[in-house]
Amino acid sequence: MNLSIRNSATLTLVLILLTQVMFSPWIFSLILVLMSLYFYYSQRKQDSHISKKWTYLLTVLALLSIFFSYKSFLGVDAGVATLTTFLFAKALETKNRRDLIILFNFALFVCASCFLYSQSMWMAVMVVLCLVSCLIGLYRIQTTEFIQLKKGMHTFHQDLKDILKFIGFAFPFFLLLFLFFPRLPPLWYIPVPDSKGVTGLSDRMSPGDIAELSQSSELAFRISGNIQKLPPRHELYWRAMVLDEYDGMTWTSGFINQQPMRLIEQPTKSLLQYQYIPADPQQNWVMGLEKSLPATDRYQLKQDWSISPSELRGATKSIPLIWIGTQGNNTASHEAADAMMLRTATAVPVAGDEQSRQFALKLFKQSGNDPEVYISNVLKWYQTQGFVYTLSPGRLGQNRVDEFLFKTKQGFCEHYASSFAMLLRYAGIPSRIVVGYQGGEAAPDLKSWEVRQMDAHAWTEVWLHGKWVRFDPTAIIAPQRIDQGMQNLISDQRQILGEGTAEWKYQQLQILRNIRIWSDYASYQWQSKVVGYDAAAQQSWLQRFGLHSSYSLAGILVTAVTLLALIYAAFIFIKSRVQLSSDDQQVLNLSNALSEPYQRLPAETVTQWLSRLAQEVAESDKAVFAEAASVYAENKFGDISIRKEKKFKILIKRCTYVLKSQEKACFKK
Repeated sequence: MNLSIRNSATLTLVLILLTQVMFSPWIFSLILVLMSLYFYYSQRKQDSHISKKWTYLLTVLALLSIFFSYKSFLGVDAGVATLTTFLFAKALETKNRRDLIILFNFALFVCASCFLYSQSMWMAVMVVLCLVSCLIGLYRIQTTEFIQLKKGMHTFHQDLKDILKFIGFAFPFFLLLFLFFPRLPPLWYIPVPDSKGVTGLSDRMSPGDIAELSQSSELAFRISGNIQKLPPRHELYWRAMVLDEYDGMTWTSGFINQQPMRLIEQPTKSLLQYQYIPADPQQNWVMGLEKSLPATDRYQLKQDWSISPSELRGATKSIPLIWIGTQGNNTASHEAADAMMLRTATAVPVAGDEQSRQFALKLFKQSGNDPEVYISNVLKWYQTQGFVYTLSPGRLGQNRVDEFLFKTKQGFCEHYASSFAMLLRYAGIPSRIVVGYQGGEAAPDLKSWEVRQMDAHAWTEVWLHGKWVRFDPTAIIAPQRIDQGMQNLISDQRQILGEGTAEWKYQQLQILRNIRIWSDYASYQWQSKVVGYDAAAQQSWLQRFGLHSSYSLAGILVTAVTLLALIYAAFIFIKSRVQLSSDDQQVLNLSNALSEPYQRLPAETVTQWLSRLAQEVAESDKAVFAEAASVYAENKFGDISIRKEKKFKILIKRCTYVLKSQEKACFKK
């Protein structure tokens, strides 16, 4: 196998291997690595005969790993892995030119199938790189004999330049088809597995869970719409769900919270209509501003004002929401305040945290048994006891509330929300935990709002005056967290990350933050402008130009493709004329000026053509054609410093005059 073709084949296999490593089981990825190394080693040793027993053995091992990992050879993950196995097996048995052509074409199909794993921008980059590598391999197969005769071997730089030139010429046609070709629905649907892990918040919370999550700068979700109408940062509470059952260790959500909510009356107006775009399409909850309603029947509003999908989503698509603000207090159903929900919101564990219980009863009595006064006194007590807001609070024992309130006094938002809720419950005041996110930042283009995992938050709701009222004890301990956002708070107060490793963690988070901001923004543009360009988006975009029918769409497409083809033809024609030398231009002018029998044939050299013309003229004029052919050869292949371009131009003019005179004489006869 030619060295340059071998390198292209190896590069193609490595690129496909990299895409597989991100989504495949480690044992299958390891087998693919062994197959790649075996292929490269065999070709490096110039041994085109690879042992069949090793090919069969590695292939069978790969197929067994697929079956034991997925329990099948069908489906998205198992199917793509099986195709990849056959591709690598084909590489190991490649012997001749025909096998190479099949290998590269098969690789094109396999790399395109990787889009079944993910349609992200980074997957698109890997697929494009694999496409270029395959095209370089196919290009080298077709040109290897000519290159060897000319200079001995391929140069990667020149081959890459040629392939990118071909792709550049094809790209405008691809762009036109992408924009104007009708977006037809797929002929079949591929089932997406529902066993994939979900990142972010879960349906249970223990002290320390959100603190661990908040050390991640990964994108949680994005909000698009008129972000100028968003409430101030300190009011940006993105609600996920309510946790109202506590067993002394963990908060969970009660059954009543998951029941559908029936609104007493429909809201009269909306404060904001916006789009929620999750970073993880498998997330089970929709994070919306407090008192938001789903604008589509595919999502349900629950008793705790949480929003969840009716069925599992298979793609990252925007979800329309309506924020109604304080109207939610008047439109919620009476079921939200029934006896069961309030009874759950006052339940406390049978034993444990005795010091907190006694403290709550004593302070409630000192507050005149007035819930509002008691809440105010509890918040003031937090302010005066030297509590610290930190992402490294340490572990708590069995009596978690007691240890936090009276010993460690170091915690994150879930510590403060949990202890605050329990102090209220010990006094008989209904309270519950709400988890979600708080804050966020505008995207680089200032047209969308980004909320990251580090913005994860927990706060408390208290039943007062017949409605649930939000209280956030974190705003008392660390008001900068609510006013500035978690990302800015870490920048200003690095000790929040904890002692000892604060500087390292700070630098790590800052670097990751800057990388992720621009990476997530680019991914968002890719998802919204390319992946999300469906039939509805196409129709909306075309309506801006007054195109409403399929006939106008087809007319635009045909006209644009025809115009582009004419532009290319004109470009090639002009380029061919510009590249002609002065002598060749004179020859072309002479040929165009003559009638068809006397024009230069495509296979004729200039000397042959002038000799043929000399046979058609009188004997006295033949010397002019012979001299013109001689001067042309000297200018073309002789010394550049002694070119006779002016002389050749004069000779061509004399040849033209002789031929024209002869044509006129023949015409008179």
